[in-house]
Amino acid sequence: MGVLWSLEPATAAKHRLYKSYFDAWWPILLQPSGRTGRSWSKVTFLDAFAGSGRYEGGEEGSPVFNLRGLLNHPLVHNMGLSRERVQLIFIEKDPATYKYLVNQLHEKFGPLDQLPVRVEVRRGEAGRDSERILTELKAWGQPILGVFDSWGSVNTPLSVMGRIAANPSSEVIVTFGPNWFSRRKELNEDIVDGVFGGRQYWTLVAEARDSEDMWRVWLDSYRNALERVGFGFRLQFEVVPRTGKPLYLVFGTKHPRGVEVMKNAMWRVDKSDGMRFRDPRVRKAISVGQVSLFDEGEVVDPELLTLMQQRLRQGPATLEQLEQWLLLETSQWRPRDAKKAVQDLDRDGQLVMPAGRLTKASVISLR
Repeated sequence: MGVLWSLEPATAAKHRLYKSYFDAWWPILLQPSGRTGRSWSKVTFLDAFAGSGRYEGGEEGSPVFNLRGLLNHPLVHNMGLSRERVQLIFIEKDPATYKYLVNQLHEKFGPLDQLPVRVEVRRGEAGRDSERILTELKAWGQPILGVFDSWGSVNTPLSVMGRIAANPSSEVIVTFGPNWFSRRKELNEDIVDGVFGGRQYWTLVAEARDSEDMWRVWLDSYRNALERVGFGFRLQFEVVPRTGKPLYLVFGTKHPRGVEVMKNAMWRVDKSDGMRFRDPRVRKAISVGQVSLFDEGEVVDPELLTLMQQRLRQGPATLEQLEQWLLLETSQWRPRDAKKAVQDLDRDGQLVMPAGRLTKASVISLR
């Protein structure tokens, strides 16, 4: 394979999500906040599978669009950028791809040592070298956003994720390519041990390798792994393009605010090409275009109704509890979506609810 490859539909969809999320992440970490007006003294962005920075069709890769998005951010004047305070680290394993990426960054942004932020492009392998490079660049003890976005070789030890989780306001994004779950049995078992934190956490999962639900079981297992190392809140979802194969993403954060920001980013993404995010717990296929446009009062998305039914089968809940459950335990749904779903299910005669106005304290149950 050469240093350039075609931009797959699922990757293009994922890039739209990244752009939306990074656009929100930078000002949250870099702008003065709260009553004290203080912000972090150092912030690190790590792209551990950086790639070449460009695709065959000329589309920008993640290192280019992320650096451009920061430097051209509409709030950049209030972010206090400096080379001591903000660093972006790009790691690439392949020698030719690494060289191409360096040339791309110089071509797009000029000499990297003259930028208002520190840009480090390193040759290395994500699983082996991420922790060492973060140590060399004195990233620990301050916020880190680690993006481990491989196409088919998820190999970063869980211990690295745990060390990132130990830092304040730090988050990780990990993707699994469309073939990882079917190819898992070809991988080195010692590497899989490291990724999931021990053989006891994945050997039983591997028995599902011939099942159509294999990806769901593996994804849930990795979500649980991130919880064990300190990410108290995790999102897992499938990015489903209109054409081509889907890919799978797990997001880990330590604060509900991180979940909220990621979900808001998801809802800002343009889905006009038929792309959608799918919760692993929903097995029934939902046709493209069957999307809820809440502000216009359209039909509620069937995925949301299915998830709400699943939750209420566990027992009655108040509207406020359902709102929090949607925020923290589902792939894309927000607290504001709970009321719409409850009203739709009630009209369909599926719920038992108190008479009168629906409030946050209203107790709701399935018939």
